[in-house]
Amino acid sequence: MKIGKIDTDKKVFVVAEIGNNHEGNFDLAKKMIIEAAAAGVDAVKFQTFIPEQFVSFKDQSRLNRLRSFQLNYKQFRELSKVAKKKGLIFFSTPLDIESAKFLNTIQPIFKISSGDNNFYSLIDTVASFGKSMIVSTGATDIISLKNVHNRISRIWSFKKKILQNLAFLHCVSSYPVPNEQTNLAAIIYLKKVFPGVVVGYSDHTLGIDAAISSVLVGARIVEKHFTLDKNYSDFRDHQLSADPGEMSMMVNEIRKTEKILGKEEKKPQLCEKRMKIEGRRSIAVNCDLTKGTKLSNSHLTWLRPGIGFSPGEEKKIIGKRTRRNLKMGQIIKKIDIK
Repeated sequence: MKIGKIDTDKKVFVVAEIGNNHEGNFDLAKKMIIEAAAAGVDAVKFQTFIPEQFVSFKDQSRLNRLRSFQLNYKQFRELSKVAKKKGLIFFSTPLDIESAKFLNTIQPIFKISSGDNNFYSLIDTVASFGKSMIVSTGATDIISLKNVHNRISRIWSFKKKILQNLAFLHCVSSYPVPNEQTNLAAIIYLKKVFPGVVVGYSDHTLGIDAAISSVLVGARIVEKHFTLDKNYSDFRDHQLSADPGEMSMMVNEIRKTEKILGKEEKKPQLCEKRMKIEGRRSIAVNCDLTKGTKLSNSHLTWLRPGIGFSPGEEKKIIGKRTRRNLKMGQIIKKIDIK
């Protein structure tokens, strides 16, 4: 999956989920982008919504909070520019169809939240844009995800020029998630069920251990909530978010983990070059032999280093006669046999 200049096959895509942790403070939102960039992330993500198209009017307390957190389209456009100047990919999760249509003018990729992974009108609208999509999989099952996958694939198939870049993020929709319910093994399962889909992880646990560990089981996108201060307010997301120090540590550990993981292949590494000689055995003689001796299996032993005939090449030696006297323990070379 290519997101901007990043290829998730080659590099884990790390997203600082700012979400609504700016709490409607535009200057704070800009500062958070700058701090996220300093922490080394690849992207910042927000949430864009029209409160009245998101929450029922009967839930006035939540509506009022959302209204206080709401940024306008002009501000989001400016935030996207700030992110771009810092070398970050900017995107925001639309929580209504109108916001999705606006975001399509300023971002290269979309994310569908766990709460909306069955909001098919929104999913269909976003899929129609033909841009890469990330879908969070919280509070859903594999049958529902197959339905989502089929819907998006069907829409994209009608647009032959669209590169089908789809990602599913394993996610547990609890704030925070208990460690024993993190279930990172679901990442392995999703990779098996959806072999053509990029699989990642959206973290809601306390701390950064789960986010780092997710890379070990195959996550190619890692999203972690981000805040400047865990005690900024009573808004729940601050406590389960990484602060700048933690985010920087998380990015560094993910990059280290990537290096340790390497590639899905098995071949000798450069640091093993000496081992291929010093640590391997050669066929040698187990007793003193005179010139002209016809070699048999009873004459052979196998000793280090690997500078002669390798184990498995005995047929090249047995039945041949020696060109010279050989001492016990001497490694047999081509020049030693007729």
